[in-house]
Amino acid sequence: MSKEEKSDELRLSILGMSCAGCVSVVESALTEVPGVTEVSVNFADHSATVTGQVDPEQLIKAVKDAGYEAAVMEGFEDPAEQEQQELARYRRLLKKAAVAGSFGALLMGLEYAGWLPDMGSATGRWFWPEVAVLTLVVLVYSGAHIYQGALKAMQSGQANMDTLIAVGTGAAWIYSCIVIEYFGSLPSLAKHAYFEAAVVILAFINLGSGLETMARGKTSSAIRQLIGLQPRTARVVRNGAELDVPIEEVGLGETLRVRPGEKIAVDGVLIEGHSNVDESMLTGEPMPVEKTAGSEVAAGTMNQSGSFLFKATRIGRDTALAQIIHSVRQAQNSKPEIARLADRISAVFVPSVISLSIFTFLLWYAFGPEPSLGYAFVTSMTVLVIACPCALGLATPISVMVAVGKAAQTGILIRKGDALQSAGKLSCMILDKTGTVTQGKPKVVSIEGFGNFSETEVLQLSASLEAGSEHPLAAAVLAAAEEKSIQPQKTTQFKAIAGHGVEATLDGRRVVFGNRALIEQERIDIAHHTRRLEKLCAEGQTPMLLAVDQKLAGIISVADPIKADSAAAVQRLRELGIRVLMVTGDNPITAQAIAQQAGITEVRAQVLPQDKAAVVKELQAQGETVGMVGDGINDAPALAQADVGIAIGTGTDVAIESADVVILQGSLLKVPEVIRLSQLTVKNIKQNLFGAFFYNTISIPVAAGLLYPFAGILLNPMIAGAAMAMSSLTVVSNANRLRWQKL
Repeated sequence: MSKEEKSDELRLSILGMSCAGCVSVVESALTEVPGVTEVSVNFADHSATVTGQVDPEQLIKAVKDAGYEAAVMEGFEDPAEQEQQELARYRRLLKKAAVAGSFGALLMGLEYAGWLPDMGSATGRWFWPEVAVLTLVVLVYSGAHIYQGALKAMQSGQANMDTLIAVGTGAAWIYSCIVIEYFGSLPSLAKHAYFEAAVVILAFINLGSGLETMARGKTSSAIRQLIGLQPRTARVVRNGAELDVPIEEVGLGETLRVRPGEKIAVDGVLIEGHSNVDESMLTGEPMPVEKTAGSEVAAGTMNQSGSFLFKATRIGRDTALAQIIHSVRQAQNSKPEIARLADRISAVFVPSVISLSIFTFLLWYAFGPEPSLGYAFVTSMTVLVIACPCALGLATPISVMVAVGKAAQTGILIRKGDALQSAGKLSCMILDKTGTVTQGKPKVVSIEGFGNFSETEVLQLSASLEAGSEHPLAAAVLAAAEEKSIQPQKTTQFKAIAGHGVEATLDGRRVVFGNRALIEQERIDIAHHTRRLEKLCAEGQTPMLLAVDQKLAGIISVADPIKADSAAAVQRLRELGIRVLMVTGDNPITAQAIAQQAGITEVRAQVLPQDKAAVVKELQAQGETVGMVGDGINDAPALAQADVGIAIGTGTDVAIESADVVILQGSLLKVPEVIRLSQLTVKNIKQNLFGAFFYNTISIPVAAGLLYPFAGILLNPMIAGAAMAMSSLTVVSNANRLRWQKL
């Protein structure tokens, strides 16, 4: 990317972050760059998302000046390459841990066996300097990245986890060298070297980081799977020939060929052929979807049976898949309110720990038993090592990453991290009717013929009059005729009566088809059918009447049927203790009928789209925490006003800016799943934060020697290193439990 290029949003890969303190440093550095409007740093996957009109090179320079490395992440990373990089890092860390651990274990074993020479002996005078040099080599090999990080942090006036480890292990080595040099001048109880402690601490730190890298890698599996859906090449039709070209070279409006078993490269509209497409990775729906001419297809979905041609309508970052990946990343980078508390604490944690370590040293040196210098050194170093806030920094982002990834794999797109915290607190859920509770497509539900007219004749005559009409009710009649292989007949003297229906001449007979008002206007006797018509209306159906030569020939009832799982979804919401309302612009009779079928007792009918937001405000004023489920377009104001806006969409309608959550398929059952996932995620975050806070609250006083006067307990720095590494691993492992939770 050239320096002249500007971008509304950039993703940066950040190298060198080792704790939550690093996050605030990087965020501050990026925020201060002119033109930056928003910054979100994700410690869990070591990335930053920057919004604003800004030169990428300025961002990279700002990060480097703060003591870290940065690079612009462009396009889709190769999942295989990502995994290889993570595996290589994991192996490097394990190798460093093995070298440090082996050397430390050797020293401890020799000491335990009593085979180490006394420092004052002739052998000791040459042996221990050799050990000091070998220890320094191991420290440089296994801890170079830590010392470099600490140095960069110091140069930028910051302190981080690397600072704690570098100071602790460096002090151990320097103190041990002083013991060797001035062995004869020190009191006997202070004559102890801590070379093994320094290297074993590094062994545990590297081992913990390595295990954390592998566990953290699993949290990004959903993103990698989505990226892996994107094919690298596409077969385009140019000048009559079919060519395989890189995906980046596909242009808008180009015609592409897809063969059986191939992934669809970009979004488009099918123009020739017929097939079934597996859209499960985008929508979570396991059943293949039939595609014919005019059907939309989405990038990353898998063609199953037939071969077809389609025209590209969205490419690159505009495809549904790219938008989903972007939204998932956006949600994983976002911070719920509960995370901001941890960030604020972490920002002051490291400087506080260093101050506490110095205070501990001075306290033990002034009031501790002999050798007070040795005790002062050990306790202050233990405080530095055990207090590393890794677990605190990972507690929230790691849980959010797992939860958002899990949701994406089941067809739920969480666009804002706050929704993960808010959805579990909802007390009231508003449901739109059309397309949310109902299927959103009118359908013929019953056909009745009177006199000599059969149901087939009624449908054929009605379809003949409605042929060519684009009205939703006409479309339902034509679809029913097509389903039964009924061909419409040609009509003459056709006339459309606005708001009422149509009339025409067919085989010499005058045929009228429309609503009750039209039939009454034509003075056609329907007295014997009045009760039937009222019953159909009460059931939420729209009856359309057919008359031939001034006599009623039949009734076709059209309705927007509720979705098969709407009633079950409403029941689950109630089981979760949530008040459910249906708010619709439809008339009260139809609204009540639909609500009754879905098991909804509270209904607001004839509410205009712009007034739905007012209903949300009214409920919020009553103290309710309100969720809104709608189609994401007409309901946009209400979705934006709600505490959690949930849009019901399809794989090609994911960019609904007003919604916090997008359900990629039409199932309302996903709504209680969102709520359940929120509750599980918040619980998981609280467990992580409690574990991290509890660990630091308990361990730091113990490390400082609080229990020594009462129980003679004093922590070893090596044990502190192991405990610190295990705390981070525990947090990551606990977050990964979310992947297996049932919603």
